Amino acid sequence: MTLTIEEETELFFGFDHKKLAEEVIRTALEIEQFPYEAEINLLLVSLEEIQGINHNQRQIDCPTDVLSFPMIAYDCPGNFFEIEQDQDNFNPDTGEALLGDIVLCIDKVREQAKQFGHSEKREYAFLILHSVLHLLGYDHMEPKEAKQMEDKQNHILDRMGIAR
Repeated sequence: MTLTIEEETELFFGFDHKKLAEEVIRTALEIEQFPYEAEINLLLVSLEEIQGINHNQRQIDCPTDVLSFPMIAYDCPGNFFEIEQDQDNFNPDTGEALLGDIVLCIDKVREQAKQFGHSEKREYAFLILHSVLHLLGYDHMEPKEAKQMEDKQNHILDRMGIAR
């Protein structure tokens, strides 16, 4: 797996944020049985930066906690075997599946950790996991989809020992 992390804002966490991001992504790919090596980009930004990206990409002029930009279109979430039919889904140099980009707002990690009464580590892991599931084709627009995604998130975080 190739995980590229870019930090556009200062980070002061009491945990190794790079190691945790890699652990969350690896665990999610393993549990979801993603059959390929993967490439993901993670961009860590401020409130102002994510608001600008949200406005430019989604025409929503307000900050958000995390944005996901999947590179692969799935007919069905979790159905990974069809992606092999399109070689554009893979990096020609490494053979890794190009899952996509995650943009994570560090200010929102801190704010939501306080709001929900859990650690910044838990919120950081949750938001990365949430985004990875989007990169794997999952969504939460319909109640059934939202329940499936929530169950997956809880299962993976529980397996990692990251509780609320």
